[in-house]
Amino acid sequence: MVLEHYFLETIASTHEYVIEGLKEGLLHPPFIVVAKEQTQGKGSRGNQWESGKGNLFLTLCVLEKHLPNDLSLASVSVYFAMMAKEVLSDAGSMAWVKWPNDIYVGEKKIGGVMSVKTGEKVIVSMGINLQSSSPLFGVLDVPLCPKIFTQALTQKMSPLPPWKNIFSKYKLEFEHSKISTCHIGGEKVSLKEAILCDDGSIQIGNKKVYSLR
Repeated sequence: MVLEHYFLETIASTHEYVIEGLKEGLLHPPFIVVAKEQTQGKGSRGNQWESGKGNLFLTLCVLEKHLPNDLSLASVSVYFAMMAKEVLSDAGSMAWVKWPNDIYVGEKKIGGVMSVKTGEKVIVSMGINLQSSSPLFGVLDVPLCPKIFTQALTQKMSPLPPWKNIFSKYKLEFEHSKISTCHIGGEKVSLKEAILCDDGSIQIGNKKVYSLR
């Protein structure tokens, strides 16, 4: 799979840029869009992702057929969050992934991944504080620029690894999540007793929960 790369200056949101580009027939997967600056970034649960110039603002789009056969669509965000984390780890970072889509360094969130599906197209957006952040969030613990990150991620996507390879690493990663919480159905829920299932979902009591974003 060969990814077309688009490097932009300042736009409102790479996610919305891709959505509109697909609707208008101007963009054709597979591709990656990266912006130097984003003014109205999108986060999960309808939140905004506020972050300054020099950080990572990236949206990629692939067809469903490009994804590994063993990857559940509900776990696409987990899958790509782990791929992003591997890029950061290769650069020397101590970043880790909190279920299902947040990237942390220590106890501070530095970024996240969200995904949506429209028809046969799967859109994955990432925001990572590479250089700066607001007081509530953290910054990557090693020097890394957006272009180098994008090049490294592209290499890891050629070809996309099977889910089982990513999941085998994430099973160890998930232990970090057990000391934290996540939002399920609009409520903040402890992950202390959560059990990670093979498809990337979690079992809390008798309830199975998928990331769905």
